[in-house]
Amino acid sequence: MSMTAEHAGGDREQPGDYAIRVMAEADIPHIMDIEERAYEFPWTAGIFHDCIRAGYCCYVLERKDHAIIAYAVMSIGAQEAHILNICVSPQERGAGYGRALMAKMITLARRLQADMMFLEVRPSNVAALSLYEKLGFNEIGTRSNYYPAKQGREDALILAKQL
Repeated sequence: MSMTAEHAGGDREQPGDYAIRVMAEADIPHIMDIEERAYEFPWTAGIFHDCIRAGYCCYVLERKDHAIIAYAVMSIGAQEAHILNICVSPQERGAGYGRALMAKMITLARRLQADMMFLEVRPSNVAALSLYEKLGFNEIGTRSNYYPAKQGREDALILAKQL
């Protein structure tokens, strides 16, 4: 059975100078601004709308001034959590927001009774790889030609964490 983030208990977190809360449809234009600045091949607004409607765990991290600076989308099923998208605004990177958002997703996955968490990452995304390693993720495989790239396609590393 799939549960939305609201049903998992606690949809708002406020440690310090930011809050992590459930993503709303009204957040999508702000998310798209980040998505388009962060990725050469961004998700569409329709994908985010579909994820919210499907009941995926969709969260945003916002500053005290309510500016959204990061977001994450996670699916849960069959006791597995899958990070589908996690992104920090390019100008906000390196401040620990990605770590905070991943910690929230890990806690939420455990609360929703997932035993394993999976994600894919570009091998060229050294900063993300470093963060995931520090959070206890291990490389378990590769998806060949998974991501679009300027020159063809790029592989994805598959990472997993026992929860």
